[in-house]
Amino acid sequence: MCGIVGILGSHPVSQDLVDALRRLEYRGYDSAGIATVENGHLERRRAEGKLRNLEQRLLEDPLQGMTGIGHTRWATHGKPTESNAHPHMSDTVSVVHNGIIENFRTLREDLAGKGHVFDSDTDTEAVVHLITEELNNCDDPVQAVREAIAKLEGAFAVGIVFAGHDDLMIAARKGSPLAIGHGNEAMYLGSDAIALAPFTDEITYLEEGDMAVLRRAGAEIFDKDGLPVKRPAIRSQVSSFLVDKGNHRHFMAKEIHEQPEVISQTLSHYIDMAEGRVDYPDLGIDLSDLTRVTISACGTAYYAGLVGKYWIERFARVPVEIDVASELRYREAPLPAGGLALFVSQSGETADTLAVLRYCRAQGQRIASIVNVRTSTIARESDVVLPTLAGPEIGVASTKAFTCQLAALAGLTLLIGRARGTISPELEQELVQGLLEVPRHMAEIMADETQYEHLAHDLSKARDVLYLGRGINYPLALEGALKLKEISYIHAEGYAAGELKHGPIALIDENVPVIVVAPEDELHDKTVSNVQEVAARGGKIILISNGADDAAGCELMAHIQVPDAHPFSHPILYAVPIQLIAYHTAVFMGTDVDQPRNLAKSVTVE
Repeated sequence: MCGIVGILGSHPVSQDLVDALRRLEYRGYDSAGIATVENGHLERRRAEGKLRNLEQRLLEDPLQGMTGIGHTRWATHGKPTESNAHPHMSDTVSVVHNGIIENFRTLREDLAGKGHVFDSDTDTEAVVHLITEELNNCDDPVQAVREAIAKLEGAFAVGIVFAGHDDLMIAARKGSPLAIGHGNEAMYLGSDAIALAPFTDEITYLEEGDMAVLRRAGAEIFDKDGLPVKRPAIRSQVSSFLVDKGNHRHFMAKEIHEQPEVISQTLSHYIDMAEGRVDYPDLGIDLSDLTRVTISACGTAYYAGLVGKYWIERFARVPVEIDVASELRYREAPLPAGGLALFVSQSGETADTLAVLRYCRAQGQRIASIVNVRTSTIARESDVVLPTLAGPEIGVASTKAFTCQLAALAGLTLLIGRARGTISPELEQELVQGLLEVPRHMAEIMADETQYEHLAHDLSKARDVLYLGRGINYPLALEGALKLKEISYIHAEGYAAGELKHGPIALIDENVPVIVVAPEDELHDKTVSNVQEVAARGGKIILISNGADDAAGCELMAHIQVPDAHPFSHPILYAVPIQLIAYHTAVFMGTDVDQPRNLAKSVTVE
């Protein structure tokens, strides 16, 4: 997760910017930089590696400006070089940015045709030149940013300063979080409140689509329609904590809402945006001759692996064996020569998963792991590590770690398929584009949670809830049921929709809600047939779909509309509604959402 900071201060801000960035180091990064407004022009210092390298650069060549922005960057578009580090700037504009600009290639080509010269491989630089071009047309920074933001597609957060404007900073968010800090004749900007804790405890969180104009005397905030709005200032309590809830009631809610940002980070880590293709590390095995992939994990990570099985078998045409770690480790499964063993874990310390890893290594398998903690035991004992850039996940019920695991698995699928010739360059670009649109679609889903709040009232009365899904949506049904029972303590089960008539249909009556994951894909009509079977027996149907809300004439308890998206991306996108259903139900029932009974975040014993 990249980090953004900004300060409109009363003294040189370079050291304060570095100190604020240090509080964001927990997010992980591979380069850092700051830019300030000095005597009417922009100055910048950047460095690869850790903040100490940037500090050394500032010792050698100080900055004295009292207005500045800073950034810690995970390499996304382009390698982790100084030229790709943020802030990016022209003579008149400097920008720091989190997220993905989906249409940056189109913007870049258009701006290059107008004479703009690009110095980096990043999508962020397209934002810089787009704002610069708008400034050439109107000479009003606020209007220029408003016009530029309207042309950006994706999920992002930006902080912007301008040459000749010492008392001005502009921020905007669409899918990635931003917070404003209020000081005494000073204003602050941060991607979360932790960065701002040393300077102020009065925080305003921007809402989706907001643009803020900061001056030392205060901030004006405009909503997505450009209308002035008031956002509440709250007292932050984060100074003594490493991670805080922000303006959310629970860590789980915060982590659900962080998904557009962290999915952007994870996808960008594995995708060459300029080429529209995946760019993974060498796995140390001939993928073109891969005989089998063996996946093992526990809990939610297992369901991510199950989605991976569907993807890899369908698109890469490689047989996949998958089992929960606690079973695979004891059944002594035979493993073929030349196989790849893949392990999925949020913490990287899961005892059963680690034991299976060691078994597979003894069987001569190449070991790869998808983990959120690069220094974990599973990561250290793997031949290759595929990190999920989710940042710390505090809530016991996994949300953003799950979707980042899916993002890493999606990219791995493309890598294997390309190596085996089952995915053409054209198809790879199509699937990559579908993945890159996910953060924006996620932000759309989370823009209004009223429907989930109302639905929670009815679900809280249920003793049993069923989840149904077909094909690649079956693992989502399993994950949805797990989420609901983890945090609300309502009994829930997930089933393959085609198995409904083979037993589970006996459970259905007018008191049993049935949540159906049914995007409009090649299996949609078959799933709707199962919905009709439920309706005929009085079941209460909650449909999660991008299609029509009548489910072939069935009366619905609720229809949760999901944006149209590429079918390849459906498992990542449809994870959000099932998370929100579970979260709001648990909140309504008053359970301990972040620390549900009997559960632990990392299971390090059998």
